[in-house]
Amino acid sequence: MEHILPYSLSEIPYVLLTLALAFSVHEFAHAYVAYKFGDPTAKNEGRLTLSPFAHLDLLGTLLIFLAGFGWARPVPVNRFYFKNPRLAGILVSVAGPLSNLALAGLGFVIWYAMIDFGIMRALPDWFAAGFDLFFQIFISLNAVLFVFNLLPFPPLDGYRIIEDLAPDGLRAKMTQWETYGALIFLVLVLTPLDRYTIEPVFQVALPFVLENLQSLVASLFM
Repeated sequence: MEHILPYSLSEIPYVLLTLALAFSVHEFAHAYVAYKFGDPTAKNEGRLTLSPFAHLDLLGTLLIFLAGFGWARPVPVNRFYFKNPRLAGILVSVAGPLSNLALAGLGFVIWYAMIDFGIMRALPDWFAAGFDLFFQIFISLNAVLFVFNLLPFPPLDGYRIIEDLAPDGLRAKMTQWETYGALIFLVLVLTPLDRYTIEPVFQVALPFVLENLQSLVASLFM
């Protein structure tokens, strides 16, 4: 079974810990920004929290292991509370992906700090290897979530951002197209078509994000 899963059995504990943190922070960021703009919906439903139990979706989490992609429970947002729905909507949508980018950066900072201060050298080899593997998974998965959620397909954050940037007429049509768009997205992700659509985006965007983030953090330790 190990060769079928996107992750090896030895990596699964690190992936579970990463997902619990990454999904929780992502959804909390949506809820927090919405709350700051006057929408109490997520708070009232117990979603203004970092607890993984409030945010994890069983099927979405399982699919990470089976298909290499997944999701958390979407945070409810009521745009009628916003004084400036377009601006607030964009900031609420972008808060989630940016939180994952920030987590990836934080992972690099902690990893480099442990190396720079000699902590990794002081640890037993097997323990240091475990830390190395965790940080690799933590950083890469958060970078993947950052790029993935900015794809312009419903129900991802990238689609919501485009909706709020679009003129009213186009926005109304985009709302009508959401169901079809979500189906098209699932087809692209779950079939070999992803080799010609989603995969090329990741082949360009993911190395770009990781290399620049690592360069930025590395410069802090020079």
